[in-house]
Amino acid sequence: MPALKSAIMGKTRSVMWRYTNFLRSISVGLGLLGLFTLKAQTSAGLSTSSNYDVKTYGAVGDGATLDSPAINRAIEAASSKGGGTVWIPAGTYRSVSIRLRSNVVLFLDAGAVLMAANRDSGVGYDTAEPNPSNKYQDFGHTHFHNSLIWGENLENVSILGRGRIWGKGLVRDFTKDVEDGNKAISLRDCRNVTLRDFTIQHGGWFGILATGVDHLTIDNLILDTNRDGMDIDCCRDVHVANCSVNSPTDDGICLKSSLALGYARPTENVTISNCLVSGFKEGSFLDGTFKREGHPVGRIKFGTESNGGFRNIAISNCLFDFSSGLALETVDGGLLEDVTISNLAMRDIVNAPIFLRLGRRMRGPDGVPVGALRRVSISDVRVVGAREPSIISGVPGYPIEDITLKNFRIYSRGSTDPKLPNAEPIEDEKGYPEPGSLGKMPAQGFYIRHAKNIEFSDVELRTDVDDPRSPVQLVDVDGADFFQIKVPFAHHAAPFKLENVRNFRARSVDVLSQQKS
Repeated sequence: MPALKSAIMGKTRSVMWRYTNFLRSISVGLGLLGLFTLKAQTSAGLSTSSNYDVKTYGAVGDGATLDSPAINRAIEAASSKGGGTVWIPAGTYRSVSIRLRSNVVLFLDAGAVLMAANRDSGVGYDTAEPNPSNKYQDFGHTHFHNSLIWGENLENVSILGRGRIWGKGLVRDFTKDVEDGNKAISLRDCRNVTLRDFTIQHGGWFGILATGVDHLTIDNLILDTNRDGMDIDCCRDVHVANCSVNSPTDDGICLKSSLALGYARPTENVTISNCLVSGFKEGSFLDGTFKREGHPVGRIKFGTESNGGFRNIAISNCLFDFSSGLALETVDGGLLEDVTISNLAMRDIVNAPIFLRLGRRMRGPDGVPVGALRRVSISDVRVVGAREPSIISGVPGYPIEDITLKNFRIYSRGSTDPKLPNAEPIEDEKGYPEPGSLGKMPAQGFYIRHAKNIEFSDVELRTDVDDPRSPVQLVDVDGADFFQIKVPFAHHAAPFKLENVRNFRARSVDVLSQQKS
């Protein structure tokens, strides 16, 4: 009996085991069938209530068919149902203007390329719309519809995914042809916008132009482009993070405050963090060859459109590689104030590593007073291979005020030119604000002019050669405090050269023997 009972129990366990596994196999099979069915539906483009495959609406993705009409039909279908996700699967989609709508997500799947069509192929982009406020900023900033992707007066809009926007047919400047497209993405007067994860290759005049956009998030993008990477103009509550922007001939990440909206509106409440900007040859950033040529730009910059000003801005943990330096500028009457910048690493900087400029170009309506640049703190900066000194320059009667620099290490190439110590930088009050516009600099590390209440602490300057210039020169400065400063030895030059300077203090200043970086 025990043996029979054991045999029966063993057989029962075997049957139960087989039955259980049978049920499991059915369950798994049904699950896989559901997944396969869902995948088949997605691949076939069968739209659910919130997902719209552009191929359902006629897109082909072969790189030859003009797919923008189909993509726009999918966007309109989603919009008509209150919103949804428009899915662009892998493929190359030749397109002209794509018109975003509120509550719609445009999702570029991995392997998807949205390719801007060439104008000479017989198709045109949406015409640049009229803008009565076109007097004070350039054509690119004034018009928005002549873009590969554009949206106006929208809310709750996103462009997401691991795909690529290729601005192959976009122009980089103004042309007389009204059907040319010149921007990859253009947004005006929008709210709650997210741009995440995709790549822009060859973005035209602007890879991204956001004007009057509030609650804007730009995250984890790669841009390798032929002019500006991203311009954030008259925007509020903006977060730019984890982006790599290569723009050899123009600015990488640029804050502006133009009159394109018809009135002066500040760009404010902005964070820029964990980003890389560079100026390698276009295309060589994406292919990993990182070719160096010419005099690159590719920087983080405030200005040069500066009517509305900039306030309450934080920049942190950013890298500059083979590019121009950090530029903070206001020259059209706007206030640039309350800015905190920390943790920057710069290598091979072709002009001033730090450029702070208050000017009076005053490109705007008559009667606007000169602006102000004040309350800026910059700390924890490392620079290797700078070709020029840093510049802080206001204009006569309008000083830059309350600037704090802390924990700097700047290793410059320097110069042996014996004429440089006697150089006299021009004022160029109404000129375009660029470091080179002021002429040659008579200082190795910092040239500071028309300023008030400047504080430097824990700053070390070095040059690769025996530079005959003073490390720091101050002209027309009221209130300058230097503490724990290390500067290279300069033959026949004092550590500080002062002209019309009041309330100057320097403590714990060490003159170092020359040491190459």
